[in-house]
Amino acid sequence: MKKTIIAIFILLFTLQSCKDSKKENDSLASKDKPISDLSIYNLPTQWTTQDGKDIELKSLKGNVLVMVMIYTTCKAACPRLVADMRNIESRLNVKTKKNVKLILVSIDPETDTPEKLKAFAIANKMDHDPWIFLRSTEENTREFAAILAVNYKKISPIDFSHSNIISVFNPDGELIYQQEGLGVNNDKTIDRINLEAEKI
Repeated sequence: MKKTIIAIFILLFTLQSCKDSKKENDSLASKDKPISDLSIYNLPTQWTTQDGKDIELKSLKGNVLVMVMIYTTCKAACPRLVADMRNIESRLNVKTKKNVKLILVSIDPETDTPEKLKAFAIANKMDHDPWIFLRSTEENTREFAAILAVNYKKISPIDFSHSNIISVFNPDGELIYQQEGLGVNNDKTIDRINLEAEKI
């Protein structure tokens, strides 16, 4: 009887080890997989984080990305978008949250220096993982906004009108879901993010 129980334990342990190994291999395969034509990781553009670090988008490959375009001096829509992003963070699956990056991209790179983005991150208690703030050149920002179907226009020296869209990308950098509007029901957005994060 003892031998049978020990044999069962060994079998279960072996099966779990194989399962863990498969997950690890799948994750590595995803990182080594060729970039598809629909991926944002094809963009060769350089971006700067709130910590002053220069990165390319492809350095984020292997994570589920949740992105929104804002500017830090905005007093109307952006605070609501930030609140929506914070609500999304609060509802991420605790076990797979490490596979998600929440990214705020500035549409006003002239004003939003890394120092400004850092101050904004600290003021909004978003100066830790999984939050990333990005800025680039005006040209790169316009190109990226077009990919996200985000329209924006300067309407005064300090104000922009802009679309209110939260975009979700799979680990390969492909756009898989968009939430449009402010303060909308985000159940479908959360479900999609958690589902994708579980696959990693």
